[in-house]
Amino acid sequence: MSDKFDIMWTEKYRPKTLKELKGHKDIKLRLKGFIERKNLPHLLFAGPPGTGKTTALLALAHDLFGQSNVTRNLLELNASDDRGIDAIRTKVKEFARTVSYGGVPFKIVCLDEADSLTAAAQHALRRTMERYVKTSRFTLICNYSSKIIEPIQSRCAIFRFKPLDDSSMKSFLKHICDKEQVVYDNEGLDTVLYISEGDLRKAINILQSTAASGKSIEKMTVLQTIGHADPERIQQMLKYALEGDFYKAREVLQLLILEFGLSGTDVTHQIYRETPSLELLDFQKLKITEFLADVDFRISEGATSNIQLSSFLAKLVEEGQNNK
Repeated sequence: MSDKFDIMWTEKYRPKTLKELKGHKDIKLRLKGFIERKNLPHLLFAGPPGTGKTTALLALAHDLFGQSNVTRNLLELNASDDRGIDAIRTKVKEFARTVSYGGVPFKIVCLDEADSLTAAAQHALRRTMERYVKTSRFTLICNYSSKIIEPIQSRCAIFRFKPLDDSSMKSFLKHICDKEQVVYDNEGLDTVLYISEGDLRKAINILQSTAASGKSIEKMTVLQTIGHADPERIQQMLKYALEGDFYKAREVLQLLILEFGLSGTDVTHQIYRETPSLELLDFQKLKITEFLADVDFRISEGATSNIQLSSFLAKLVEEGQNNK
């Protein structure tokens, strides 16, 4: 296994071209059409974190301008740092008004995390997008498109990124393990996929963290590295509660909190993921989910985790008795 962990694998293995981009076949097809015509509108990339939005934009710029001219024709700004109206009026305007290099008649301005832009900055950006459309195209990248004002959305072609499918993620993680000479098994990779929930960046970081600790990628080593509870333990706790054994269920809960150091919110999130697999009627699952939401809200507002989660287990015992 490689001893070099000074480079983040998320950057080291970032796809350089659209062809290398994992998943998102429809999005890649639409972007390739823009590249072939050497023309594109203003773009809005929206979707969950770690699904390839920034990577898709960088790959698009690489294919459009060529490797030698990318840095000259692409301005990247993280809107969470430069999110005020001054950043739009200075950095963006100065770059947008100049002529592009190479055979493409425009530059690209990338505003990452654009949903952090203030309302005033977004209104200033709207006018800038109109004025410099001959020399520049704007790409806004965000997690929540609803936080982008309607006038900007109407000026952009919207691309919605979905969480990556497990098969694409697993093949990419195997590729990284083979390149880095990391020992792994399928159960370990499946655990990484379970935890990351379609977020490839998170999956790669979990992979590197586990490998950096000198361990192979196996189920328990992954769970121990990131402090995540074993889903089977969660299922066991819920099973005890449904069978009417409140004390055993609470004992498992205490072990989860002490052994893995989980917060109350972490436990509620994992319970939420395991609720559909419970042997209950659908309306009972709905009632349990509703009560779990109340518990999660109370914990987030400062209530004691142990008391709230114990009350949830008591509710589960009650539902189990009703089911009998």
